[in-house]
Amino acid sequence: MKIELTDDQALVLSEWMNRVMHREEFAVTVDDRAVWSALFRISGTLETQLSSIFDSSYSERLDAARQRLIGELGDFGER
Repeated sequence: MKIELTDDQALVLSEWMNRVMHREEFAVTVDDRAVWSALFRISGTLETQLSSIFDSSYSERLDAARQRLIGELGDFGER
């Protein structure tokens, strides 16, 4: 299986996964232990493919990527 993401999608997803995967409430949400195998694979692949996570301008790049992706969504997900 192959999933293609834009650089912006990969950067934002990588940061999100890194932030939430180790939270207890996320672990409770993953109610099938086997799913962790896929989550670890996706997270590891993102981390090894994204050289920008080591860039000194990482925060700025992440913020810019978020804004571009949000712009593409239009009003989807607004509360």
